[in-house]
Amino acid sequence: MLKYIIIDDEPLAHEIIEEFCGMLPHVQLEKNCYNAMEAMQYLNENKVDFMFLDINMPKLRGLDFLKTLTNPPKTIVTTAYKEHALEGFELNVVDYILKPFSFDRLVKAVNKVSESQTTKTIIKEVESSREPSKRIFVKGDKKHHQIDLNDLLYIEAFGNYTKMFLKEEMIVTHEKISHYDEMLSASGFLRVHKSFIVAIDKIKLIEGNRIIIDKHKIPVGQTYKSKINRLYNS
Repeated sequence: MLKYIIIDDEPLAHEIIEEFCGMLPHVQLEKNCYNAMEAMQYLNENKVDFMFLDINMPKLRGLDFLKTLTNPPKTIVTTAYKEHALEGFELNVVDYILKPFSFDRLVKAVNKVSESQTTKTIIKEVESSREPSKRIFVKGDKKHHQIDLNDLLYIEAFGNYTKMFLKEEMIVTHEKISHYDEMLSASGFLRVHKSFIVAIDKIKLIEGNRIIIDKHKIPVGQTYKSKINRLYNS
């Protein structure tokens, strides 16, 4: 579990970061700090793995605060000001993300923290040493659903949303199909059409330009045929 704190004078920034991080199973919020002095006091007495740090704060700027720390935790700078990026990276921050940022962008930043500490990539898969269960969190209907990838049959594009077809249900999620294409490419899933991603181990048969999964028929796009051919010609 990666422990983190948020240092920002804006309550809304705390809410957004907490909501996004609440979807990641390997991070845990330890403290909300609304100025650098509060954070300094907390870090003198406690240890965390990383922190979200705003730059423009009263009394002590975020980067000036970072300079005062002799052994700072990994730092993700969150700010509306891109002009301080060079100074931030000179202070060895892990990432520098501009407000307003998306969930995807925050995940990439947190993954850098994870990778730097030789842990597994966050959100793409959650592995147990005994049980190879892979899970992700998806947002749909104002809820965050935890999906076991072993139950996922295929994904279909639905405008700016996607439909996730599971063994027992279908969930409409608030992400485009390209988001899942990148996330699941290394987890046994294959893009077979501009509008479809399938679980390779759930394919019952391939018939012409169709893939059969359970009772579902999924079309194969012309530009994706070579990928399909590799499945049975390898």
